[in-house]
Amino acid sequence: MTTDGRGPIETATAELAAWLTSAAGEPVPVGPPRTGGDAAGLTLWPLELRPARQTRSSGVVREPYRFTVRYLLCVTGPAGLPRLDRVLTTATREGSYPVVLEAGDPPLWAAFGAAPRPALLIDVPAQVDHPTPAAPPVRQPLRLRHLEVRTLTGRVVGPEDQPLAAMRVELSATGSATRTDTDGRFHLVGVPHDPEHPSPARLRLTGRGLVLTADVDPGEPDLVIVCAPPTR
Repeated sequence: MTTDGRGPIETATAELAAWLTSAAGEPVPVGPPRTGGDAAGLTLWPLELRPARQTRSSGVVREPYRFTVRYLLCVTGPAGLPRLDRVLTTATREGSYPVVLEAGDPPLWAAFGAAPRPALLIDVPAQVDHPTPAAPPVRQPLRLRHLEVRTLTGRVVGPEDQPLAAMRVELSATGSATRTDTDGRFHLVGVPHDPEHPSPARLRLTGRGLVLTADVDPGEPDLVIVCAPPTR
């Protein structure tokens, strides 16, 4: 919806009708093709909705849903011919709206119960906007601090303190990983550490048919992680 409460189709119709009024030199009513009576001039009618290429959304902001409204603009009597002529001339000269000269299909007029007459198809782009989520209020002053970066050093062993080589050791917070050497030792660099709010570092260990996690103290000088085989 727009700020005035109108939907995308209603907005597209109102904007096109205003442009047609300027191009034709008189108001163009919105309604199906008219026949007989005092019908004279032009009429505008939304004929169909056509999908348009969508843009993939990313993050928290959703891209609008895009589509096209195809309108039928036709004459309703001899007086409408010069007005249609002015609209066609203005549209092709300005390029404001793309026009299609394919509105003479007999089944179309049969569906309206009207005789065939000169007409244009006008495609108008429209979109459904998605509201942007409101950002949470900032209730405290912004503070910028540099976090320490440490290196985790340790060993991965099995039962009876046997070193486990070629085990993959991954820091869950950053995705950085390394493998243990023949003595089961590993070194992980770039481990963030907040001295004001210290917290364990979570490691994910895989290999030898094992997938384990361990929460370790980044300040420990020489870690020992025991990987026991699963019990049956």
